[in-house]
Amino acid sequence: MNLTDHSDLTTLHVVQHPLLQHKLAILRDASTSKKIFKELLNEITLLLTCEATKNLPLTAQTVQTPLETYPTQVLIQEKIVILPILRAGIGMVEGFLALLPNAKVAHIGLFRDEETLEPKSYYFKIPEHSQESQFFICDPMLATGGTAVAAINTLKQAGIKKITYVCIVAAPEGVRNLIQHHPDVPIFTASLDRQLNNKGYILPGLGDAGDRLFGTK
Repeated sequence: MNLTDHSDLTTLHVVQHPLLQHKLAILRDASTSKKIFKELLNEITLLLTCEATKNLPLTAQTVQTPLETYPTQVLIQEKIVILPILRAGIGMVEGFLALLPNAKVAHIGLFRDEETLEPKSYYFKIPEHSQESQFFICDPMLATGGTAVAAINTLKQAGIKKITYVCIVAAPEGVRNLIQHHPDVPIFTASLDRQLNNKGYILPGLGDAGDRLFGTK
């Protein structure tokens, strides 16, 4: 397949917005400080959340304005669950909660074996009785797709059916892997990057998001 042919990435949504692209450029910069990196991660996530939630269902409600009652529609935020993939995904939670303050936050611990590139699981906790909830999995990078596929496998095994995947940057290889295993899961990202290198890192990418977020190596 032509490396520039992405017509098969049918569930991928690359969000184009001048503010988002500007902030992503600074996020990629190796000289960006840990403090600014964290702030930008939150802001980019907030912009992505606007797009990723555009098809959420609404329920009827009547509110009292200063002048009269008004029939309107609102989200049922208690049926929305944010699932960061530990550890870098934690940096995206505040961006979601800025717009969805009543959403619940679950956690899944998955790390990539640096030699086999296969995901390893060490933690999983979601709210009780959340099978009908809308889950938003968040992780800054969709690289090989192994971790994303494993996270979605785990959710589906728990009876979760409504799942959306949100990342900051994605590699075509990872997107194809996710689509192959879970063609029903929409993917939202700020950028579809060029490719993976021989160590499974995204090019041009933004480095190791977890290390840059938490100041570790």
